[in-house]
Amino acid sequence: MAEELEYEKGVPMVIEPQMGPIDGVVADIRYRAQLIARNQKLDSGVSAAGIVGFAAGFVFAILMAVILPLMIWQVIY
Repeated sequence: MAEELEYEKGVPMVIEPQMGPIDGVVADIRYRAQLIARNQKLDSGVSAAGIVGFAAGFVFAILMAVILPLMIWQVIY
């Protein structure tokens, strides 16, 4: 005689889900989100300091290209 299955009786079994592929996708998403956030922070920092950096570079270039040679010219002649 075939065994009859009785439903809704006994303790249910807990099955461990296969989380490997999902964990890999979550880790990949987390890594990409960190890269995007880091890039946005860098871009905003460069944008905020852009005008000051340009002005400092311009003053330094004028100093090195015009004023310093004129001072040296005065010392030599």
